[in-house]
Amino acid sequence: MGKAWATFGVDLHLEPAAAGAGGLRRGLTDALRDAVRTGRLAQGTRLPSSRSLAADLGIARNTVAEAYADLVAEGWLTARQGSGTRVAERAVTPPPAAPAAPRRREPGRPALSLVPGTPDLAAFPRTAWLKAARRALATAPFQALDYGDPRGARELRTALAGYLARARGVRADPDSIVITAGFSHALQILGRVLRARGVRTVAVESYGLDVHWSLLRDAGLTTSALPFDELGTDTSALAGEGAVLLTPAHQFPMGVPLHPDRRSAVVDWARRTGALILDDDYDGEFRYDRQPVGALQGLAPDRVVHLGTASKSLAPGLRLGWMVLPPSLLDEVTAAKGRIDTCGVLDQLTLAEFITSGAYDRHVRSARLRYRRRRDALTTAVADHAPEVRVSGIAAGLHAVLSLPPGTEQSITQAAAWQGLALHGLSSYRHESAVAEHTDALVVGYGTPPDSAWAGALEALCRVLP
Repeated sequence: MGKAWATFGVDLHLEPAAAGAGGLRRGLTDALRDAVRTGRLAQGTRLPSSRSLAADLGIARNTVAEAYADLVAEGWLTARQGSGTRVAERAVTPPPAAPAAPRRREPGRPALSLVPGTPDLAAFPRTAWLKAARRALATAPFQALDYGDPRGARELRTALAGYLARARGVRADPDSIVITAGFSHALQILGRVLRARGVRTVAVESYGLDVHWSLLRDAGLTTSALPFDELGTDTSALAGEGAVLLTPAHQFPMGVPLHPDRRSAVVDWARRTGALILDDDYDGEFRYDRQPVGALQGLAPDRVVHLGTASKSLAPGLRLGWMVLPPSLLDEVTAAKGRIDTCGVLDQLTLAEFITSGAYDRHVRSARLRYRRRRDALTTAVADHAPEVRVSGIAAGLHAVLSLPPGTEQSITQAAAWQGLALHGLSSYRHESAVAEHTDALVVGYGTPPDSAWAGALEALCRVLP
């Protein structure tokens, strides 16, 4: 019977045919030779002693010693007093490769990007994050490394409750917060909960991310688009939907805040109908030319689910987000998430330390200044190179909307691609059921490029503007 020799850290097998034809010595010698020839045993690897290997395989020690001697004589192994038996230095013949399937030719990847959705990843505060990680790991009790509360680490939920109350006007306590692996994870959970509650339709904004609408549809929900005008999303159009997904502080991608009258109207609708409001506060930290718009949750903690992440303030790769839930929803969401915490506890503890130490606030203030300078450079450059193009949605966030002459959006994004610049048009964010109420436009993510690429990306953008 073939046997795996875990002693070597690789899979080597003594096939029955080899053992029968020449005995165990021959079978062992052949298997070792093949392992060396194909590189499964790397040059210089020290083999176990003949006594250890014989004990592992359940064979006589002499059999192993003789197999080793044969391979030393052939030059596959070397044996020296005091250093044991090792794989000899020699050329390795790799096993014949299977014929490669023909590759599909892929278009060249853009060298520059102004696609919205990510911050400047090169500006991630590595030193401060590492300092927080060391402190968090050094002080964490050993119980913190267990499977954990499905709502997330208590330390992070406590830190977020204080931060969100101070910075975003959210009314929360640690027990009402659930940690998630980002916004999409939260939306998946909420979609399942809404469907189980009997909700069939969720209202969404006319412009947004199709991946979010798809997640709701995957949960068995229908999405209906609300009208949009200069005051933002028209919440008066809400009717029998069971929930609404909004970006009220800074509509994505149009960039306007929801009008105060409409904020009040959507809260009244939710209380009157028993529906839920899902508040996607995706970039609440970045405000430039006006006072911050508080989170909608502060108006109705019993009807609003506040959703936030570290994706824009730090990096999406952290996969850390949170939900602040109405008390009536907490048990259902916790059950839908699962019985154990599914987010890495060490990153949660690090973020908690990052917030409570003040490092998070310092990073956000620094990032806010850097992004404001980029926004100002963008508006100045567009005014100089394309004075007919209007820039809007720039009082907050990490992106701007550039209006274009009718019928030019597609040709401009194609021209940008030819210059190696990734650029999205507004039409790519329009809901399929929404009326095309707005002219052609570009959605420019000025927070995306690293500092080293920002000037080049801005120049490429100006070259393709009409």
